[in-house]
Amino acid sequence: MAAVTDTCSFSSSSKCITKHLNLTYYVDFDSHVLKGKVALTIEVLENQLSTLTLDTKDLKIFKVIVNGQESKFTLGTPDIIKGSPLEISLPFELSRGQHVIVEVTYETSPKASALQWFTPEQTAGKKYPYLFSQCQAIHCRTIVPCQDTPSVKHTYYAQVSVPRELVAVMSAVRDGQEVDPKDSSRTVYRFRQTVPIPSYLIAIVVGALECRKIGPRSSVWSEKELVDLAAFEFSETESMLKIAEDLAGPYVWQQYDILVLPPSFPYGGMENPCLTFATPTLLVIAHEIAHSWTGNLVTNKTWEHFWCVLNEGHTVYLERMIGRFLHNEQFRQFMAIGGWKELQEAVGTLGAKNPFTNLVINLNGIDPDDSFSSIPYEKGFALLYHLEELMGGPEVFMGFIKSYIQLFAYKSVTTEDWKDYLFTYFKDKVDILNKVDWNAWMHTPGMPPVKPQYDSTLADACIALCQRWKKANEADLASFCPDDVKAFSSHQLIEFLAQLLQEVCWETECICFLFSLRWLRICLRAKWDEAVSLALKMATEQGRQKFTRPLYRELYNFQKFREEVVSTFLKHRPSMHQVTASLVAKDLKVDQTQSTGL
Repeated sequence: MAAVTDTCSFSSSSKCITKHLNLTYYVDFDSHVLKGKVALTIEVLENQLSTLTLDTKDLKIFKVIVNGQESKFTLGTPDIIKGSPLEISLPFELSRGQHVIVEVTYETSPKASALQWFTPEQTAGKKYPYLFSQCQAIHCRTIVPCQDTPSVKHTYYAQVSVPRELVAVMSAVRDGQEVDPKDSSRTVYRFRQTVPIPSYLIAIVVGALECRKIGPRSSVWSEKELVDLAAFEFSETESMLKIAEDLAGPYVWQQYDILVLPPSFPYGGMENPCLTFATPTLLVIAHEIAHSWTGNLVTNKTWEHFWCVLNEGHTVYLERMIGRFLHNEQFRQFMAIGGWKELQEAVGTLGAKNPFTNLVINLNGIDPDDSFSSIPYEKGFALLYHLEELMGGPEVFMGFIKSYIQLFAYKSVTTEDWKDYLFTYFKDKVDILNKVDWNAWMHTPGMPPVKPQYDSTLADACIALCQRWKKANEADLASFCPDDVKAFSSHQLIEFLAQLLQEVCWETECICFLFSLRWLRICLRAKWDEAVSLALKMATEQGRQKFTRPLYRELYNFQKFREEVVSTFLKHRPSMHQVTASLVAKDLKVDQTQSTGL
């Protein structure tokens, strides 16, 4: 396995690694903090270890105990991205192979970037508060002192005390509950994660939650106002899990539950083990299911290798293979066409020379959140599809994917680890692999050096209808009606709108029945005043980055309404997830003075 340094972490992961966390949380909705205690079981990797370093950010550290002895500690100078290193002086030297238990008593900050606190008014039920976390990429250090790097994987056990009216769930198997022995008005929920995971997959949610069984190993969790609808929407989960197991190997996480979060969650879904986070905007759960193998079971060693096993190249590839078995090969090809268009748009937005359009990126001094885009998803998929064609087709290449997952299960890997195994697995086709322009694919910005040839059968109807719109004159407009798209799948409808987005040259009122993100973006580019209020409504009523950021960018470019757009963002920023709010603030060029004045 390749030895690498994680530039996004202070922790001394080359000297020692965490094997297990024992977490105790007291969830305080009044002060918006977690009062915590964590016991880290650490394995020593070198002789004469006398100090160790953990990642923290905005934490109050009260006490550190090492194997029962109170120890000295210091918090280093804060870094705006990485936080403050927690330097612990061990009361004795340790040797390679020894284990030590480090207990830290601490409290989170009300501004912890991993946590979103909702008032009752911000929930569906309007009666109880709500809390959820999002630790990817480097936000776990705001809720627990840890080695916050995906190169370190560990198990965890947790006990969470919450008001008795509320329910806690975590990215782990539930292990019972009891009345809090210290406060009868509260309940303690227990959780156990026996499969080693990186810190960013620790997740917690507390709210007035209910669950519905949707399969032999799956339940849906949500507020009671949404839970029945959510159960219906995700009823195919078990069939997708079985397909994924056939493709990638056994599902090792025991349960696969889905939590439907409030709309402000910044992503469509988050693959927290045992408990996928989803929002009402998530159309298909196959992508998050695929992460159970590519990302959670096999993990990128650092965030520079974000594409290769985690987010998102292999996951998109496996997701589309699941779609192939659920539907057919034409469906997979159609989805790949849509992905290529997303890649073109992302490269166009970021700029063809932007280093964030590389597959392997340099994050030294850079917040991983700032590099987030569809590039690792779609450029990564395009590379894997290209290799599939070179190596002999989907069945042949899926054999490699399955073997790769099983070989590197429970490990963290780099792009070089993956590439070395690719050459080993296809040892009889090394001459073909040597002709691939690896530097252009991996380390060169912009579009890939090769454009795959996808089957456009399902896309042809979308293209044909778009061409009708493009060629239509004013007299032809009356011939367009909802029946034109009645036979389209939801994915074809999205593709049709994507085509329209490139051809803004018509009367937008005639397509109001196609209300969606892309329709709104078309309207804004066409400078249709009436679309502004609808776009602002969509941008503020849900918080998924994939929708919110493009809408705000289009709105900002509508010069006539720029002041109103910025004002609306500033008004709604307090209720947005911090990651999304920070990125939108950059899109809208909101300066630090305005931001901190909220």
